[in-house]
Amino acid sequence: MYNLAVFASGNGTTLQSIIDNIESKNLEAKISIVISDNPNAYALERAKKAGIPTYIINSTSPEDIDNELSILLKKYPIDLIVLAGYLKLIKDKLINEYTIINTHPSLLPKYGGKGMHGMNVHKAVIDAKEKQSGVTVHFVNEKYDEGTIICQTKVDILPEDTAEDLSAKVQAAEKIQLIEVLKDFIDGKITLYK
Repeated sequence: MYNLAVFASGNGTTLQSIIDNIESKNLEAKISIVISDNPNAYALERAKKAGIPTYIINSTSPEDIDNELSILLKKYPIDLIVLAGYLKLIKDKLINEYTIINTHPSLLPKYGGKGMHGMNVHKAVIDAKEKQSGVTVHFVNEKYDEGTIICQTKVDILPEDTAEDLSAKVQAAEKIQLIEVLKDFIDGKITLYK
């Protein structure tokens, strides 16, 4: 069985998509643990409803978080870490020990970096009057949204689209794309990257 750890800071819609695809046997994987830096993240409730162990990060500095999670994750047989709306910067120890991927709600390198998440991204894209946006799945390195891109899916932006409209389009594309990427990892079509 292919074992995932999922990190989430918010609502957990991407996490729910992974859970649903595992439960429907569309994805042959197991989520070993869901980790959050936010004790109020609804992602934790989604995990609990699915019977998945959860963990709330206690540390505050990036280095301490890195050490805390390194110790924790050694208790589980983790093949891949998926950042699904996780907002903290990942540091060296985890990057060296695990393959980590992230989903980002824009066509990187555009609209990436610190503070560019969720509606912040969609508002910036709409304000810039872009004709397209999309979702990027990428490997995680020590900098926000700068790791090697695995794949991207484009969505068209209509003149009347709001940031909320764009968010809905991107989230729909993200859920499909991430599941396909996870299948490729499981099937060995994407080699692990450190």
